[in-house]
Amino acid sequence: MCHLQLRTLIFIAWVVGYVAFLLSIRRMWTGKYVRSPAIRSLFMNMAGSEVAAIDTQEWYRCSPDLLGESLEPLFIQSHLDADTKAFLKRSVEKSGWLLTQLYHSLVSTVLSPLVSRTSINGFLGRGSMFVFSTEQFQQLLRIGPEWRAEKLLDIGAGDGGVTEVMRPHFREVYATEVSLPMKWHLQRRNYKVLGINEWQQTGFLYDVISCLNLLDRCNDPLRLLKDIRRSLVPNTGRLILAAVLPFQPYVEIGGQWQRPKEYVKVEGKTWEEQVTYLSNEVFRWAGFEVEAVTRLPYLCEGDMYNDYYVLDDAVFVLKALDNSEHTAH
Repeated sequence: MCHLQLRTLIFIAWVVGYVAFLLSIRRMWTGKYVRSPAIRSLFMNMAGSEVAAIDTQEWYRCSPDLLGESLEPLFIQSHLDADTKAFLKRSVEKSGWLLTQLYHSLVSTVLSPLVSRTSINGFLGRGSMFVFSTEQFQQLLRIGPEWRAEKLLDIGAGDGGVTEVMRPHFREVYATEVSLPMKWHLQRRNYKVLGINEWQQTGFLYDVISCLNLLDRCNDPLRLLKDIRRSLVPNTGRLILAAVLPFQPYVEIGGQWQRPKEYVKVEGKTWEEQVTYLSNEVFRWAGFEVEAVTRLPYLCEGDMYNDYYVLDDAVFVLKALDNSEHTAH
């Protein structure tokens, strides 16, 4: 009995110490801990508005003349819009839920040696992503609000939040995901979830396939591109592909990061140079040509330490080369 009580006391002491440690390194002097909404809003505006303005401008900055003659006219300039601002606002609010964030941090620490970060996020219902808004999606595909097609496939759809942006334009929406908790989220949204080796063998083709920030996180990215090309409706089918730049491929297996079996090296030091290399070398090798490209922030909900996380994305609309062009290349 004494032994059990001692173990219980040790566990409680560990939890208390862990929470105290997190609080000690938390950015305590931020507006989210001001209790009055009015004062907090004023604090946030005074402390962060100038920095935020600078940061958000950088998220979309590109020098199209550095993309080369073939890509320069295909670049679409994007901007911070209402949907993106709404996502950022929700992220800031959630990061201020102190008890929730403490719970998330504790669970992540316990599970991370055994379970992938994606599955932990799915289990906790956190870590939602934002790639593009409805307006940005329509601008990329050059479609209007009323445009409709038959089938969309979102490969590696996560919790389905980004899929939801595209969903209104399609009569049937399919998704794939390797994480079991994320599959539950997709099923709750009534998406048709396919296995990672099933979507290529359904017997039908897709009008649009989205592959968002997956190319650098899968074991065989070149084979994936080939499978996508074969699965698109001929002529009119399009691939929407987002890639984090600089391109640094690795795969997560059971909480461990490993080099992918099929390693793609993307040359170039700047965003423009890597976009050019992907377009002229990787995509053309796989049988695609670029129809449009833009620079967007890849946003993720934050935690105790940051209101949100942001990475640099290049988002492409790709169409399949005809067989003669592909063979010649």
